[in-house]
Amino acid sequence: MVLGEGEEPARLVFMDYVSGKPVDPRVLEAMEPYHKEIFGNPSSLHLYGDPPVEAMEEARKKVADLIGAKDPREIVFTSGATESNNLALKGVAFRNQHKGNHIIISAVEHISIINVTRYLEKFGFETTRVGVDKYGVVELDKLEKRIRPETLLISVNYANSEIGTIEPIREISEIAHEHNVLLHVDAVAAEGLIPIDVQKDGIDLLTLSSNDIYGPRGVGGLYVRTGVAIEPIIHGGGQERGLRSGTESIPGMVGMGKAAEIAKKEMQKESSRLQRMRDRIINTVLDTIGHSYLNGHPTQRVPNNAHFRFDYIEGEAILLGLNMNGIAVSTGSACAAKRLEPSHVLIATGLLKEEAHGSLELTLGRYNTEEDVDYFLEVLPQVIDRLRELSPLTPKDK
Repeated sequence: MVLGEGEEPARLVFMDYVSGKPVDPRVLEAMEPYHKEIFGNPSSLHLYGDPPVEAMEEARKKVADLIGAKDPREIVFTSGATESNNLALKGVAFRNQHKGNHIIISAVEHISIINVTRYLEKFGFETTRVGVDKYGVVELDKLEKRIRPETLLISVNYANSEIGTIEPIREISEIAHEHNVLLHVDAVAAEGLIPIDVQKDGIDLLTLSSNDIYGPRGVGGLYVRTGVAIEPIIHGGGQERGLRSGTESIPGMVGMGKAAEIAKKEMQKESSRLQRMRDRIINTVLDTIGHSYLNGHPTQRVPNNAHFRFDYIEGEAILLGLNMNGIAVSTGSACAAKRLEPSHVLIATGLLKEEAHGSLELTLGRYNTEEDVDYFLEVLPQVIDRLRELSPLTPKDK
């Protein structure tokens, strides 16, 4: 039953894992010594600097193993995915501006990619956005037609963080490399959920986030394929191969490494579990709630994402109704949640503004259970029915 004001929900259910994840207890345990006993600076020449160096390089190896990197030194630790995206795009652009000034991105990229390209345009660079089909899949023929002699880089997300659609990365890589263009991939929404192999996928630069694999916040990584030259955007003491200066966060790196190790080991089993719950939610919602639709690709999507739209009501109202019942979900990217405009991702797939405003996103995670799904499927139809009864947009015969 939908709760009234002041009533306590029957249970608390978190289904917004794309916005933030708890740190796995095993990760916290691995990090703890580096907050206390092993506190030295890895740049120090005395004996206190040796254990941090060893820990840092072991963490680098674990992150490299997660994505199939050939050499652990191809991993550059950063403060998070946003910095990694900045380093990738600005690094390639400024290092190679003598070769060209053109960057291609998809129309459904994360706001951190879009805003970096806007910044680069102030320095004479040009950006082209490539359209997607109704599922959010990059249209390959249009992509190839957008490449120019002065194109330096193509940047495409591995999977979309809002609608969950997985992009055809290997095909995009083939197109990029046929034209001697570098490929950057933001893998934040895919890492730890589906296998990534930067060598087989033909990826030149890849963005990673620690917290998105249940590691600590404030840590990320950028894979830079051997032979790819980029310009640093943070200057100082020359840490991280000179690409990211600043005293290293050893606890953070250790945490990300441990999280990567766990993700690689448990990915297949965990992703299968999440997909079963996701499919149950999708099938039940579409079968039992009228005028409901699935956003994103029906099958080529990450296993934890279900993204719906509902006619006649606003996504924010659904979110608040579920929140009153102890269920946390989202209406779109948490990084753009303060904006009143509808999601640029949904608009790019061809939805009208009023359709995009009626969307709801839920992302499952490591600590969700079947009981959580039971509760969600009990509460959601009641919330939808109540809001439609109140909505002036609902036809009288619905």
